[in-house]
Amino acid sequence: MAFKMRQSKFRHVFAQPYKKDQCYDNIRISKSSLDCKFCSVNPKFVAIITEAAGGGSFLVLPLSKTGRVERDHPMVTGHTGAVLDIKWCPHNDNVIASCGEDTTVKVWQIPDEVITTNITEPVVDLCAHQRRVHYIEWHPSALNLLLSSGADHKIFLWNVGVGEVLVEMDLPDLCLSMSFNYDGTQFVTTCKDKKMRIFETRTGKMLKEKQAHDGSKPAQAVFLKDNKIFTTGFSKMSERQYALWDTKDLSEPMNMEVIDTSNGVIFPFYDGDTNMVWLCGKGDSIIRFYEVTEEAPFVHYLNLYQTKESQRGIGMMPKRGLNVCSCEITRFYKLLNNGLCEVLPMVVPRKSDLFQDDLYPDTPSDEPACTADQFMEGCDSTPVLCCLKDKYAGAKKEQHSAVRKSNVLDTPNKLAARKSNVLDTPSKVTSRQTHHEQPASATSNGAAEAPTQAVSAPTPAPAGPALPADFDPQALQDDIRKLKLIVKAHERRIKTLEDKVAQFEANTSEEDEGEQA
Repeated sequence: MAFKMRQSKFRHVFAQPYKKDQCYDNIRISKSSLDCKFCSVNPKFVAIITEAAGGGSFLVLPLSKTGRVERDHPMVTGHTGAVLDIKWCPHNDNVIASCGEDTTVKVWQIPDEVITTNITEPVVDLCAHQRRVHYIEWHPSALNLLLSSGADHKIFLWNVGVGEVLVEMDLPDLCLSMSFNYDGTQFVTTCKDKKMRIFETRTGKMLKEKQAHDGSKPAQAVFLKDNKIFTTGFSKMSERQYALWDTKDLSEPMNMEVIDTSNGVIFPFYDGDTNMVWLCGKGDSIIRFYEVTEEAPFVHYLNLYQTKESQRGIGMMPKRGLNVCSCEITRFYKLLNNGLCEVLPMVVPRKSDLFQDDLYPDTPSDEPACTADQFMEGCDSTPVLCCLKDKYAGAKKEQHSAVRKSNVLDTPNKLAARKSNVLDTPSKVTSRQTHHEQPASATSNGAAEAPTQAVSAPTPAPAGPALPADFDPQALQDDIRKLKLIVKAHERRIKTLEDKVAQFEANTSEEDEGEQA
């Protein structure tokens, strides 16, 4: 029986890292031993936890500000202990939460303009933990809801808008990861006691628990879109594993496979639009990716990406921040040991220039589905979706507009050539301008009058079509202003050439008179 390979449109996903000048270099990445990603990304900024003496800080850079980061670059400082975790708010790209060893959770407002001084004052201080806070997680659909877990074995659900605790939960051991389900009504945790637990968000009631992996090293869990749970951990023989669980029945995993025998904790990143899971191990140089389906064995290996440099931390861009024109399905920001934050897009090769509907179904937007109060009163809302086709159309329109503009305003020389046929070369301009300034009686023959007639009586242009809806008069005025500046520059050059010609003719006539005398 011939072997039949399973078909998938994501089998040939390839990665092409950006060049070094398009990445972020010279970053003092945190040396904390905590199993955290140290990086968080959204469509505006990339935030990276940094090493700081005497306190905690993290770096916030606009996506456009690439290259070398100066040592004195402004940071977000305010924690009196090391920062351990950071997360961007899914409903406001300018809001980020951080937690650290000083037992507090802080929420910051990042301005759009370039930061010139350190940000030291948070918008909200959340103080309830008695020991250091390890992990935080934003609610996927309700505004201003935030989970935090700490070394005091407690989990708090916060209403960030008013800075108060809504729900308090106790754990038997240290929490190692947290993840909400699709509508945020439940969340899953993994703990140091090897147990995976499912909680109800509103009440804090534990619904189910199960030992996910037998190994003593940290396990991670992430809720999938169809209320399944994907976990990574270790076996008794310290082999790295992944497993898929059905929340309806946790007695046995739907699938459990051994990955390898490395010792780094594996972080699972889930894309609900494509049902893909990306596995990135701390200290690894490999990113593996899988597709989750309803067909056995349910988790299908696709491929891997490998480099020479191992990753110290990693962040994943939300879907609405990707380049849909190049069929980019995800983008990672890898923190390397040499202080480089490498930008790594994952692309599905397609020949067509049309929008790829199968790659970009409607994805969660930055608009909240409900408020924190509405959610706590019983409103179950899935995330508000947005269509990326509008972004694709806007990008293509901007690209075409830029091409048309660049064809007109390539360089001053080309622009001058396209301004009119009269401005071909300085010599022709001088000739035509001289004839144009002479009166008709000064011409010696009819041939000299032809240029004057061509300049003074141009052929009227035919009436053009109606102006398009996106006509921008301001842009047209800017182009006209640039044209006038270039024309004036040519006129000054012409005047200089005329003066030189007149001086040359005067010197020649004086020499002729001297010879005749």
